[in-house]
Amino acid sequence: MALLDDESTGTERNAQEKSAGAKILRVVSPAPRDVWLDVLKSDPTAFVYQTPEGLDALCAELDREDASRLYEFADGRQLILPLYRRRGAPKWLAVERSPKVGGLVSSGPVRPEELQAIFSDLCSRPLLRTIVRPMALFGDAWAAAAPPGVNSVQRVAHALDLQGGFETVWEQRFNRQARRAIRKAEKAQLDIECDRTGKLVPVFYDLLQRSVDRWAEQRHEPRHLARWRAKHRDPQRRFRIMAETLGEACQIWVARVDGRPAAAIVVLQGANAHYTRGAMDKDLAGPVRASFLLQKLAIEDACKAGCRYYYMGETGTSESLARFKSHFGAQEYAFPEYHLERFPITSLENRLRGFARKLFDLRRNVHSSLS
Repeated sequence: MALLDDESTGTERNAQEKSAGAKILRVVSPAPRDVWLDVLKSDPTAFVYQTPEGLDALCAELDREDASRLYEFADGRQLILPLYRRRGAPKWLAVERSPKVGGLVSSGPVRPEELQAIFSDLCSRPLLRTIVRPMALFGDAWAAAAPPGVNSVQRVAHALDLQGGFETVWEQRFNRQARRAIRKAEKAQLDIECDRTGKLVPVFYDLLQRSVDRWAEQRHEPRHLARWRAKHRDPQRRFRIMAETLGEACQIWVARVDGRPAAAIVVLQGANAHYTRGAMDKDLAGPVRASFLLQKLAIEDACKAGCRYYYMGETGTSESLARFKSHFGAQEYAFPEYHLERFPITSLENRLRGFARKLFDLRRNVHSSLS
């Protein structure tokens, strides 16, 4: 491959870093798949979206292209940063971002000086915006290496350590309430199915629509508006492509009550497992605690597969969601998402969100007063 001085796909460039502790000799974008796969072999903390197959699935789902970066350091270390971007966008309008479970793939713990050098490279590029979301487990390391004044958004996620196997997880990490709920679900003799072919995508999506209706009612939001937003954010084709592209790595677990779908979860399982979506018919699933049983079965399966972590995704500010995840022993991780941008886009977005939130709160208060 030829050396380059820009971001052209499939090319390389020399990168001279000012960091005294780590010198980047070469950056290749997109990252060569053979090197990426080789580095993955010695990274026990990688998740599906940090693999080439995972990024391909995400790009297919969102109609994006691979913008991953291979960093080669002077000491021979190789690190991969998965990124994707919109196809055909000019550089000055280009936005690159990490997958939801992002961060670096490396053959060992990432050193602070390596992160500093990578930040320097990312900040020097002529893109409109680069959004880097570290893996939540390693957010502290990124925060320590971030340059002063860099824009960041604080996020919260939960992850369960599977070390010791399922028996240890069941006895020492699941709390009493989770074990009681699971036993109740087991006594209800639910019909459980785990699909790795994608055939249950329509079943899951129907339950997701019912969940959206329930959430809209709780927020006093018009149902048609909530469904429109949900379909725009997560169309059914996205889950279908996910299942088709990832194959057996994409698991859809469904619990049925008297033959009717009651609850479903989507789990991406590779070296580690990622619970990525959940949905239920509360009237059916709630009384028999179906969601608890599905989580137990997916966690047990991840343990059998040799996974070290069961990542339960971002939690935001939802206390009920945080409480649900904590029942299984998942620990809370606060971590920063970095927005490297040429213009104050993040600040503008925050203002717009604040304005929209005020309008929504006003509408909800009016609705409550008229009820």
